[in-house]
Amino acid sequence: MEEYRRELEVHCYRMLGSVHEAEDLVQETYLKAWRARDGFDGRSSVRTWLYRIATNACLDALKARPRRALPVDLGPGEPEHWLEPIPDAVLDAAGPEAAAVAREGVELAFLAALQHLPPRQRAVLILRDVLDWSAAETATLLEMTVPAVNSALQRAKARVPAAGPAVGPATAAEHEVARRYADAFQRADIPAMVSLLAQDARAAMPPWRSWYQGKDAIEASLREGRPGLGAIRVRCTGANRRPAVVAHVRLEGSSEWQPFAVSVLWIAGGLITDMVAFHDPAVVAVFERAPA
Repeated sequence: MEEYRRELEVHCYRMLGSVHEAEDLVQETYLKAWRARDGFDGRSSVRTWLYRIATNACLDALKARPRRALPVDLGPGEPEHWLEPIPDAVLDAAGPEAAAVAREGVELAFLAALQHLPPRQRAVLILRDVLDWSAAETATLLEMTVPAVNSALQRAKARVPAAGPAVGPATAAEHEVARRYADAFQRADIPAMVSLLAQDARAAMPPWRSWYQGKDAIEASLREGRPGLGAIRVRCTGANRRPAVVAHVRLEGSSEWQPFAVSVLWIAGGLITDMVAFHDPAVVAVFERAPA
């Protein structure tokens, strides 16, 4: 069963929007599968059986907590429960079949839109449109009728844009823009950072609810916040098939590097159009332990 672990993690991540919760739910899935192994009758594949256990575990987990969001998608009065990025290294770490499964439905905008769906509709949309399961297979897994699956899929599609085609790795040119931005951030070169922003760029910094629209607003934020951070160490990587930058900070008078943020960048025409900097040590830790 171990060969399915990575794709199950990605499946649970799509359902939950959290790498940490996905890891926990896959552990729970394997524990339940081990305990129920004598009851596996072979009428479905081991993969389908594991997906059934994992999906039901996710549905149970979603009953107990509010939806996750990005600051730009957060409505008034909503709880601050943030969507998390996933390292590209995790998406690529499994075998060819699992890697193919992990190429679709991992854009943060699509995952944020999924959060607006009721859990069962979310599961139907992922199974049918992302994993390309048939209506009959989906109905069996979720213990629904085929008409109910088709109805749930139709309602889900009315609220969520299509996952789109499989997304390949970011281009070398996009990674070069990210590298230049990271280098400027490390050197506290605000003009160089600003020069890489599109005029209507947006920036968000969870866990803060506020976000910034426009090059001038982002520049003002950078000038206020960057100089006081002290020494910065950066590493360029990828997250959700976009360029990303992992940053650690060493405060003045300290000899230790502390986790600071993982910034995911969207780049078009050689300029950064969107940026989400996740200021969460736990998110940084996920990228530090991701497979090389």
